[in-house]
Amino acid sequence: MRVVILGAKGQLGSDLVEVFRDEGEEVYPFDLDLDITDNRRLLDTICSLSPDLVINSAADVDADRAEVDPDPSIRVNYIGAQNVALACLEADCACAFISSDYVFDGKKNAPYTEMDEPNPQGVYGRAKLAAERYVASLLPRHYIFRTQWLFGKAGKRNFVKSILRNASEKGYLRVVTDEVGCPTATEDLARIIHSVCSSGLYGLYHATNQGICSRYEFARKILEVAGWDDVPVEPIRYAELGLPCPRPPYSPLDNMNLRLRGFSPARHYEEPLRDYVKWLLQNMDLTRG
Repeated sequence: MRVVILGAKGQLGSDLVEVFRDEGEEVYPFDLDLDITDNRRLLDTICSLSPDLVINSAADVDADRAEVDPDPSIRVNYIGAQNVALACLEADCACAFISSDYVFDGKKNAPYTEMDEPNPQGVYGRAKLAAERYVASLLPRHYIFRTQWLFGKAGKRNFVKSILRNASEKGYLRVVTDEVGCPTATEDLARIIHSVCSSGLYGLYHATNQGICSRYEFARKILEVAGWDDVPVEPIRYAELGLPCPRPPYSPLDNMNLRLRGFSPARHYEEPLRDYVKWLLQNMDLTRG
């Protein structure tokens, strides 16, 4: 399978490149060297490669900035996604789009399935949902993967890195209790995406590791795995942070479509977290007073 991966140096994209290559696929990775908002160049590049699949993992994930200055987020997450879909239409290939739990309002108080009605509350979530609908309406051969709370080796920041960095530098933490979801290792997510995209079973999928927790519980688990149980963690409410973007307070994703189609369930998030924290402690410049 000839596969173009966009956003290939990002947190998920880098693992997609590694996993698809390990599985013997012919991979063409692009990152900032191919701007998905440049419709003509994107179209020419993808058509010249004649891929079987294009995976769009490129995204502007700064949800708070999007509330203050919406255009950059919409340009990448919606217009860019449209451009990718149009290029796939022209190249006559399948398209995989990476979406988010932010398409939900988090008020259901139970895990969301693919059949639940989205209701995004912020610019980032609205752009992702609009992109989902555009891809699905334009391309019969599409895969849409909603996921959340990613952690992986690539990229400058994620929740796990922030917890360890802040614990190291400040010696204490303040973490919200009213934001609940499913932590997800990018390596595991990349393997799910490969399995689904190799199957030809097109459609919408929720894709996460197993296990549900609050941000506070996740932070405590990170510290426990690191052997830093003595770091004080103050439980707070999300409103105390004063951030512009409204997060869905309870948005675990039920991987119903994966389960009912017979795909193997992902691991519980604690398993990859242990290896990941060990790797971070070896590779991040962290000191404790």
